[in-house]
Amino acid sequence: MEPYEQLVAEALAAPFEGWDFSWLRDRTTGEDLSWSYPELARAAIADAARLLDIDTGGGEQLAGLRPLPAYTVALEGWEPNLAVARRRLEPLGVEVRYADDGRLPVADGEFDVVLNRHGWLDAAETWRALAPGGVFLTQQVGSRNGAELNAALGAPRSVDPDAETCDLAIAALRAQGFRVDEAREEMPAYVFGDIGAVVYQLRAVPWTIDDFDVRTYDVALRRLDAHIRGTGGFVTHDHRYLIRATKPRVGDRLD
Repeated sequence: MEPYEQLVAEALAAPFEGWDFSWLRDRTTGEDLSWSYPELARAAIADAARLLDIDTGGGEQLAGLRPLPAYTVALEGWEPNLAVARRRLEPLGVEVRYADDGRLPVADGEFDVVLNRHGWLDAAETWRALAPGGVFLTQQVGSRNGAELNAALGAPRSVDPDAETCDLAIAALRAQGFRVDEAREEMPAYVFGDIGAVVYQLRAVPWTIDDFDVRTYDVALRRLDAHIRGTGGFVTHDHRYLIRATKPRVGDRLD
């Protein structure tokens, strides 16, 4: 394994665009979830005419679901990703709209299906965007995601570990009037193979440790580097949950 300084320098110099984590492919390993979000999303949009994708990132996931409905809109609120998403999705006929956290820039009942993979989840706005009978499919990152990494570096969590869970999301959707058709929650293992992978991850997802900087966390990073070299990796756990819900038509049963 390369020296600590070289691994960190490589991670700091590595490009990150859109929501593409391919640089980590040979540096991390992870257990699979019991579900496949792309397969479930393809099934959800198979007969849809109007599709909305919330927080599309660079459009990577959405582009991978082709063929898309004739009327497909993607929303993105981070300006660097907005340009990436438009380059990728507009040639596919997808309209990409800017949307920060708040009211979605869509008409009431505009869509048959709303997809949301690791994006901002607002039950009321999702309800408003969907037509009666419409389907909502989301995969979310829970608030216990990667907690071992914060502990190893002595960094406080930016959110309460119980702030974002499947049960809370289900309760919010049901309170809005949704019928929840499927819900699953899992915490698969995720292993960092070198300290460069840790640094890259924290650069790409800065809200994991709000004040992350390699100089500020030098001592803790070097300690974690020694652990990885001695054991072959650093094990954390992802926190993921999946929900498929329907906006009932008038007269539909909710059970």
